[in-house]
Amino acid sequence: MINILRQRIPFLFMVLLVQPAFSAQLHADTKEQSKLPTAEIQSFVETFETIREGYVEVMSDQDILHKALKGMVSGLDPHSEYFTKEELVDFNELTSGNYAGIGVEVEMKDKRLTIVTPVDGSAAAEAGILPGDVIVKIDNTLITDLGMKDIVTLMRGEIGSTVTLDIERGGELKHYELTRRLVEDASVTDKWLGDGIAYFRISQFQGDSALEFYQAIDKLNKEGKIQGVVLDLRNNPGGVLQSAVGVVDAFIDKGMIVYTNGRHELSKTQFTATEKNTKFGNVPVVVLVNEGSASASEIVAGALQDHQRAVILGAETFGKGSVQTVVPLSNGDAVKLTTALYYTPNGRSIQAQGITPDLVVPQATLTFEKGQFFVKEAELKGHLGNGTGGEERTSADVKSDIGELAKTDFQLFQAVTILKTLPKLAQK
Repeated sequence: MINILRQRIPFLFMVLLVQPAFSAQLHADTKEQSKLPTAEIQSFVETFETIREGYVEVMSDQDILHKALKGMVSGLDPHSEYFTKEELVDFNELTSGNYAGIGVEVEMKDKRLTIVTPVDGSAAAEAGILPGDVIVKIDNTLITDLGMKDIVTLMRGEIGSTVTLDIERGGELKHYELTRRLVEDASVTDKWLGDGIAYFRISQFQGDSALEFYQAIDKLNKEGKIQGVVLDLRNNPGGVLQSAVGVVDAFIDKGMIVYTNGRHELSKTQFTATEKNTKFGNVPVVVLVNEGSASASEIVAGALQDHQRAVILGAETFGKGSVQTVVPLSNGDAVKLTTALYYTPNGRSIQAQGITPDLVVPQATLTFEKGQFFVKEAELKGHLGNGTGGEERTSADVKSDIGELAKTDFQLFQAVTILKTLPKLAQK
């Protein structure tokens, strides 16, 4: 079974795993294929020799070969990459979690280094960097034509050291100076929103995120009865597939959660729900997503949407629905290769499409007109009583109903409003 993993590196992007069984099958299939295309290889050799003899700067044979291999693999898609032995060591070091970074997830889109999402609590998030921002320059180096390895090198540094970013947003250039630090590991937060509504935010899917999620559910269940759930996956860049499956399993008791499909048998996997893990029964659920929700978070939203188990609210998601596998080579190098696509239970491909919410609600900032004046019956002199002993309400009570939530997080305010309405609609 393929274990798909997105580790966090200094600027965070989605990667995955070494899968020995898959690697063995892939190399075996390669040997069984037809003989090598000699004409194409001859063109490669001629190009190689032309560069070696005629390029303006002297380059070693190894450097030329590595550049050729990197170009061949990176030209496939934004997620495939060729690693030299040295780069593979650095890659494993980065994915071990022992690094200092600014905490953003990026994708190369149309040769523009675009931020998918900043990580909760990271230096980037606190500085106000947003999904969709385009990194133009790191320190004094322009991003144009740089590979991911070079970008990693620029982003890396000691804890406490600084890095400057020039970012394009809406046609304007913004400058940020960020201090590298360790990115916190906590991925699940929880709280009550009132009226029995439980709020769970998953910032990324780590190896233990499903366990954290179940522990958070148990904690709130001890404090009171959960009558509605908001699952916040906004700006969640993805992560461990099994953790995403575990989260979905808390909401449904049977059926498909997600499956992958590729050319090779070991790329064809499927995950189904188990009744023993169900936590919520028929409790109404709203899932919040936005442009920064990617990969594993899209799997969760897509599965709950297909099972009609939740209302998906927010903005269309990022659309990262591909699976990568790190394939080691005989010389110690490796290829990170896209090997499969994710599919929702109803067979929808997430790749390059994303998940469209049931309710498209953009994030907005509410403003209220100053000086607006109105009165209610309860404020009129000599007004009649309620008649049933109900509490009287004045214009001040109406204003307080809007609350800070509507002002600070309009999408979450809408989710809470829906959850307060759904039980009433169900009773009719």
